[in-house]
Amino acid sequence: MALHDERVLILDFGSQYTQLIARRVRELGVYCEIHRPDLDAAAIKAFAPKGIILSGSPHSVEQAGSPRCDPFVFEANVPVLGICYGLQLLAKLLGGRVDKGARREYGPAEVEVLVPRGPFAAFSKHEQLKVWMSHGDRVEQLPVGFVPIGRTDNAPFAAAAHESKPIYGLQFHPEVVHSLRGREMLQSFLFNDCKLSGAWTMKGFAQETEAKIRAQVGQGTVICGLSGGVDSSVAAVLIHRAIGDKLQCIFVDNGLLRTGEREQVEAMFKGRFHMRLEVIDARERFLRKLAGVTDPEAKRKAIGYEFIAVFEEAARRVEDAQFLAQGTLYPDVIESVSTKGPSVTIKSHHNVGGLPEKMKLKLVEPLRELFKDEVRALGRELGMPDDVIGRQPFPGPGLAIRCLGEVTAARLEVLRGADVVVREEIKAAGLERELWQSFAVLLPVRSVGVMGDERTYEECCAIRAVTSVDGMTADWARLPHELLAKMSSRIINEVRGINRVVYDISSKPPATIEWE
Repeated sequence: MALHDERVLILDFGSQYTQLIARRVRELGVYCEIHRPDLDAAAIKAFAPKGIILSGSPHSVEQAGSPRCDPFVFEANVPVLGICYGLQLLAKLLGGRVDKGARREYGPAEVEVLVPRGPFAAFSKHEQLKVWMSHGDRVEQLPVGFVPIGRTDNAPFAAAAHESKPIYGLQFHPEVVHSLRGREMLQSFLFNDCKLSGAWTMKGFAQETEAKIRAQVGQGTVICGLSGGVDSSVAAVLIHRAIGDKLQCIFVDNGLLRTGEREQVEAMFKGRFHMRLEVIDARERFLRKLAGVTDPEAKRKAIGYEFIAVFEEAARRVEDAQFLAQGTLYPDVIESVSTKGPSVTIKSHHNVGGLPEKMKLKLVEPLRELFKDEVRALGRELGMPDDVIGRQPFPGPGLAIRCLGEVTAARLEVLRGADVVVREEIKAAGLERELWQSFAVLLPVRSVGVMGDERTYEECCAIRAVTSVDGMTADWARLPHELLAKMSSRIINEVRGINRVVYDISSKPPATIEWE
């Protein structure tokens, strides 16, 4: 059986948790995809799902213009699970009644199991389940043919099921960790009702994707722009396994890297994986483009444009180059399914997005079906070292956006020195994997200090450390005071040019993780 023969369709009505639903389904070994809520009958048939999940939504089903699904969803003869808004929508579309609840319900609640079937198949009658609610409306009357299978004090129809068909609705969110046994609920729906085997594994994915790459590329050559980050590294190793020396990797040293990164990339891809790798020293070019530039967005654009220029020059030297590899991930692919409308650009991101059209290259995107945690799992399956696949995110513009103000060779060296201290001490404290990111920022702020008997007037360094699940939101890490004291002491004593260290205690939002 091919991995994609068993798949679940998730219709996204705009919930902040939709991607989390997909990740939970994938964790159970089931392939799934997120699509727009208004997918028509023909598209649903073509997808051939073994089950359909309706996500939550910030909208009310009573609101004019709120998102709807095609009624075919309930006629497709496959199991359906509506979550929060999904329950309210199926109730509304099938003839029930939804109104504003007596009181809104956000946060923890206890659901009493009335009928142990569907998502509740693993539980006992009258068992109390701790769950997470997030709703203002509630179902006041179920459609004909539906019965309640769970209730709370505030929601008499907190869970419902069709009397004879595998169609279910849950008023709460089983996908969040606060619903303590939510995994079991999803498991029951997927394995008992949808009859799925849970065969989605990274080993199987790797084998299937390698075959697809070989079929797509044929005798052509693939160019891959390596950054040393998780996504491009895993993509390169997977493609290399598929086509060997028909992959040409290019690494651009833009002078904005951390200490030792260029050497690590060369050792990894040339030494360990024996790939064709061209390393381009473009440090002077990038510094010239950044001279006098202080605006963060102007920095990002200058770096992005110069990267494309350097990469294009190198790519044109590659014989028979027909394809460009990109580490596109599934969250990038599904941004277009949002029902909330276009988002505001907070920061531009530099990548090689302008190259395929300009150079007439076809894209090879082997990771476009995967979430970040799955990419890391794939890397482990491919035998990649943990220090690569567990690496913290590093911005495309590199240290330029951690060096506030003008970027110069001298200021970059100061920042690298501070960055080394932060990374060494975080690693020594065993916190590297617990933190989403931890790094130093050089501020264009000078202050008076005293070293020995001498007056100093030097720049300030900020330490930034955050915890996060996906980078969309983040909280500042409560690092031990002793650790902060040690980092501060080392930076001031070991790095010439810094005489003051501060710690950033801003969360995202309202701040961003990076300072620029």
